[in-house]
Amino acid sequence: MRPATRPPRSGVGLRPALLGALLVGLAGLAGPAALRAAEPAPLPTVAEVDLARYAGTWYEIALIPNRFQKQCVADTRATYRPQDGGIEVINRCRTADGQTDEAKGRAKIVPDSGNAKLRVSFFWPFYGDYWVLALDPDYRNVLVGEPRRQYGWVLSREREMTAARFEDLMARAQALGYAREAFVKTPQTGPVP
Repeated sequence: MRPATRPPRSGVGLRPALLGALLVGLAGLAGPAALRAAEPAPLPTVAEVDLARYAGTWYEIALIPNRFQKQCVADTRATYRPQDGGIEVINRCRTADGQTDEAKGRAKIVPDSGNAKLRVSFFWPFYGDYWVLALDPDYRNVLVGEPRRQYGWVLSREREMTAARFEDLMARAQALGYAREAFVKTPQTGPVP
């Protein structure tokens, strides 16, 4: 039997396994920088929210559709009430079969945020971010989002919003890195029982 011969070396001068390890190592060095570049810019909020003025009922004018509101087809609203150092949250909407869906939750204020950042839970112990991104001085309409920009809402004290004001809020959302086309208007047809 003939002894095994070594295959000829490639012109690169490195064995394939060593070359692969070197490439993986170089990619690892570039990886953190590439990941940092892909992260969205920090999301600024309003400087301060007066929670007593913010309390009450808000009507959903538009949202970025999400899985936890998929049953809602119209007349979505949220009511906020101060409660034991936090905020009680009651969301209601109309479903496709004409029924009313309701979800009750609780919000905690993020310290040192001027009350502009909340952590909301409808299913303890899971919390989501609720950040006030734009709020008119009269507390009549608001743009709400979260730092990854996957969720967003336009809310109003009235069931309808002027086209000009809606456009202002969409321009603000876009300036903050949201995709304007991701927002879908919510029909407001009447009171939800």
